[in-house]
Amino acid sequence: QLNYGVTFPMMSKIHVTGDDMAPIYQFLTQKEKNGKKNSSVKWNFQKYIINEDGTLEDYFYSITKPESKKITKWIESKS
Repeated sequence: QLNYGVTFPMMSKIHVTGDDMAPIYQFLTQKEKNGKKNSSVKWNFQKYIINEDGTLEDYFYSITKPESKKITKWIESKS
């Protein structure tokens, strides 16, 4: 099975845009649902940071690597 080299569990295929958008992506992309900001899904491997309270903190497009300073700095600030 093709897994793109990841070792974490992957979700099944869902709609991330359009009329059939999955509820999680409605929350992630719509300010009226997440209380923070609007965004749009641009490509695979877009990253969303959700805090321990379930609040959307930020998002990063796929060009941002998971080990980027922007992401690791946020994670380290929480430990």
